[in-house]
Amino acid sequence: MRARFHLPDFAGHFKLNLVFAEFLAQRPEYFREGVEIASVFGSFPPSLWNGGRAQCGICDKNFIRTVIRNFNERGIPLRFTFTNPMLEKKHLSDNFCNMVLHLADNGLNEVIVVSPLLEEYIRKNFPNYKITSSTCKRILNQEQLCAEVEKDYHIVVIDYDLNHDFDTLKKIPDKKKCELLVNASCNPECPVRKEHYDAIGMQQIAYANHMKKYSDVPFNIENFKKNHPEAVKFIDCPCGERTLFDVVKLKNHITPDEIWNTYIPMGFEQFKIEGRSSGTLNLIEHYMYYMIKPECKEQARLEFMKWLSENGVITINE
Repeated sequence: MRARFHLPDFAGHFKLNLVFAEFLAQRPEYFREGVEIASVFGSFPPSLWNGGRAQCGICDKNFIRTVIRNFNERGIPLRFTFTNPMLEKKHLSDNFCNMVLHLADNGLNEVIVVSPLLEEYIRKNFPNYKITSSTCKRILNQEQLCAEVEKDYHIVVIDYDLNHDFDTLKKIPDKKKCELLVNASCNPECPVRKEHYDAIGMQQIAYANHMKKYSDVPFNIENFKKNHPEAVKFIDCPCGERTLFDVVKLKNHITPDEIWNTYIPMGFEQFKIEGRSSGTLNLIEHYMYYMIKPECKEQARLEFMKWLSENGVITINE
């Protein structure tokens, strides 16, 4: 039995995830059966190709090398969220994103894609990368989903509106190749999710281009909203503020018991925990909820937080 979890944000939550990987290695008795860290996903800002969630900041080459080395030495792939749906041909030559892929081009790391243009470019120029088909494609049709699974992808991330559509899930030809997003914070059956992804993509391009020219000047999100009024309601979507205790009330939510009692017996083994925009404490709760045995959760949380404190991730006054 394997429960392979994909964890959020190797850049913004670098130390948190690194300490958690060590916690899993040294305290396996706290964890549910078969838990593995399959990858840590995200992007190094200011990646113009990034999508799904806007990511700000600047990462220098030394930090990028440090993150790659620390996770890869533990056998954990980085999975780049290059899922910007608004990319044009001119964006393929972006120096920063190409530099990142060159640095991580060792056969272990992976890329998540939406744009056929970018997918073709990466397959041609970086053939060592395993390619994941993103949930951002919003494939809801059963035949289209099965066809996507049959394509040359390492993993296909299923749209989370299908999380409990067992008629569709049972017909998937290769379930081990599919990944389920267990804790989506977005509204179920949101009618404007594609428009939201498009708005985030526009914002990411604007941010990356700004940082290329004015790295010492903060990006003005209000100016971006003025220039892109069609994107305002998506950029300000409140769903990203939801905590674990809000997410569990949504119908797309998959519980830990469902993972082990329903989805794994069906043949699924890949599970994504979103949280690139989550605070540290909220993400800790997600990790405890999904991967720790219920009877060990309190003790594991306390010990893990002590580990985080010792590594400078959080501050605890005892």
